[in-house]
Amino acid sequence: MDTPYGSAPLPVWERPEPQPRAAPVPLSRAKIADAAIRLADAHGLDGLSVRKIAKELGVGPMRLYDYVANRSELLDLMVDAVYARIAEADQHPEWRDTVLAIVHRTRAAALDHEWFADLLGARPHLGPHALAVGESTAAALSQAPGVRSLDDLQRATGALNAFLVGALRREVTERRTARATGTDVTAWQAALGPYLNRMLATGRYPTIARLVVDGAHLDAEETFRHNLTTVLDGITGHPHP
Repeated sequence: MDTPYGSAPLPVWERPEPQPRAAPVPLSRAKIADAAIRLADAHGLDGLSVRKIAKELGVGPMRLYDYVANRSELLDLMVDAVYARIAEADQHPEWRDTVLAIVHRTRAAALDHEWFADLLGARPHLGPHALAVGESTAAALSQAPGVRSLDDLQRATGALNAFLVGALRREVTERRTARATGTDVTAWQAALGPYLNRMLATGRYPTIARLVVDGAHLDAEETFRHNLTTVLDGITGHPHP
């Protein structure tokens, strides 16, 4: 069947499910995505394979290829399943509250499924639930006081997405590092604190010294909220009261 792009195959979201087989274990793309998500949550994307998913589902590996053509399509299904959760964010009369709800649900989803952060910004997310989240976000931002044109809206969505990708990847990376090394903030401060104090005492880094000594020391969630507020204030040109 021809598509708007010529003879290119339909993406996985638009292809009909294969006809059910008379098999002991019924399959669907949703079941495959759920199994893949469980494995990725436990072992990361590097531990994900068709063979492992098939074993998790109790079927032969070749059956999965009736539903997904390759690993890329599998990742697309997994990502859109996570966006389905994000898409449940409440819509609010105030644009800023809607954006906050979407962004905080995105953070919660990324912390529950750390592999999701690895795929943010790395590939286009065009599944139906991802598009729904994108539509809700763009529609809300279009109501912001500082967004007066399509160019403004593109810059606003670009700035918000860049913040979100960077913030979530950094937070997930720090969580992974802490788990792998057994290092927490207190241990880090005990190990490197004396060195940092000696370097700051030289007077060569006065601005960093102010940040370290006098700056607010926020936890990960507080840092995320604070920086998100800064981004949204920049988009609108009006600090939030």
